Amino acid sequence: MSLLRRGLAAFLLTLPLLSLAQSDATKPLVFGVGLFQPDREKNDATYRPLAEHLAQRLGRPVQLRTVDSWEGLARSLASGDTDIALLGPWGYVLAHHEAGAQAVATILYEGKPEYHALIVTHPGSGLSSAQDLLGPKGKGRSFAFGDKGSTSGYLIPLHFFMQQGVDPEKHFGRVLYTKHQAIETQVAAGQLDAGADYNRNRNAMIDQGLIKAEQSRVIWQSPALPNDAVAVRVGLHGDRAFVQGLQAALTEIGPLLASRPQLLPARYTGFVAADNSVYKPIRDAGLATGKLSPKR
Repeated sequence: MSLLRRGLAAFLLTLPLLSLAQSDATKPLVFGVGLFQPDREKNDATYRPLAEHLAQRLGRPVQLRTVDSWEGLARSLASGDTDIALLGPWGYVLAHHEAGAQAVATILYEGKPEYHALIVTHPGSGLSSAQDLLGPKGKGRSFAFGDKGSTSGYLIPLHFFMQQGVDPEKHFGRVLYTKHQAIETQVAAGQLDAGADYNRNRNAMIDQGLIKAEQSRVIWQSPALPNDAVAVRVGLHGDRAFVQGLQAALTEIGPLLASRPQLLPARYTGFVAADNSVYKPIRDAGLATGKLSPKR
């Protein structure tokens, strides 16, 4: 075969690869976001400016998708139905453990990349401390966790209970699994004795007038936990140029907030580049509770 024909044959063999690369570059990226706001419509409206910013900076369409449970968002990222996700730390750890999803950034809240899980009660409950809740005063009470994909709503308080030798299903008279907003609302109304939440959600609900501060009493706070992760599915993480572009698009948001405050909800102040190691405390809690199986 002549050099010309060999060259032409080689060129023809690359055409499908070129076409695939071009189609990947124009295919919309699915950006999955957890249900941080009280309802899907408000959640979409809140995070649409962020999705539009990413689309502009990455040069690709970005399709925003609210997923109403942390477990569902972790599964979606693991299955490849979601390309990029803003999800809670435990949801991220699950997606990483099961399918190799990789963190690329951590969101900042009031300038910090960390937050705290809480246990809240109402002033009339007669509970003034975690010891009250876990002791005879708390026996037979009602308690609400978040969904089982939630870090602060489930994993961390469960870990705390287990460290104290308490099985919540046996200790409490009624155990619910519901949304963070519903926990705060029902506790404040006296419909639940206590429940798990996190400081960012409680602060936001007070700011928005959804609950009154005096109706929600914090009786336990966790050590600092890493904030929500921006993660990418395993197939995208290998594209270093894409990851670097995504990190650059995220980390520039902080300075942009002065002129474009709608890019993030109130009190959120940007992103910092991160990797999987940041989420080790969450992984350790998952292993300690048996909710995460050790890899062999």
